[in-house]
Amino acid sequence: MTVPSTIDHHARGYSVQLAYWMAQAADLAYKDEATIARKAREWGFDEVRHHHTRFTPPFPLQDTQAYTMASDHMIITGFRGTEPAQIRDWLSDATTPPWPGPAGTGYIHYGFGEALDSVFPAVRDALAELRNGDQTVWFTGHSLGGALAMLAGCRMYLEEPRLQADGIYTYGQPRTCDRLLAAACNKGFKDRLHRFVNNNDIVPQLPPEPAYTHVDTLRYIDSHGRIRSSMPVLGILTDRVMGATADLLAPVSDGVRDHFMHRYVSALEKNLN
Repeated sequence: MTVPSTIDHHARGYSVQLAYWMAQAADLAYKDEATIARKAREWGFDEVRHHHTRFTPPFPLQDTQAYTMASDHMIITGFRGTEPAQIRDWLSDATTPPWPGPAGTGYIHYGFGEALDSVFPAVRDALAELRNGDQTVWFTGHSLGGALAMLAGCRMYLEEPRLQADGIYTYGQPRTCDRLLAAACNKGFKDRLHRFVNNNDIVPQLPPEPAYTHVDTLRYIDSHGRIRSSMPVLGILTDRVMGATADLLAPVSDGVRDHFMHRYVSALEKNLN
């Protein structure tokens, strides 16, 4: 199978092709507004909205950015992530206080709560404006952006069900919430939430358990670049050792290298081929 030239606007459900294009859309969130608008048009989306909010000190991240692009058949909202070293230091702080989850369901990491609150009204309003037919709605993001995509989807499901997403694709997403909210997401997004983890990517292993956890769905990219929809815990641990020792000159940095967005895009392209 060759890489398709553009996204299939009629896509539904899970496919490697759609995962590849959602990864491209997550990567696009890192670009400037002009590049996002140009790419959106190339991909067949004629409407684009940009969402940008700045924080005030002492919040450790500078801002939250996202965009929404729409066609007659599909709407995608992509959330921007942050630098691997920055988010790793931030998420390693186990003393971070919890923040009430969507619709008062469970708890989430304080930083995610503040970041999502800053941009959620703009995302919600854009979806309400642009969803003028039966378009499918998709959320995507990498790193912090993946956490925001997952939580925005969960918030829509619990608070704005008419705007809820048909699918959520995240890449290198950190742990976002407690077990109560994770259970609500597992129920509401069964077979619609796809969380990709690339081998030794350090960010999905943070913040530390048991305070925070992941939703059930995992699509693990092994040390050979293959996507595994199911793999025993021991198998994942063994595979992570293989990935970490593949580069004997820099095994410690493998967890950061595996987090880069281009690694996810390359792995998904490899699975297409």
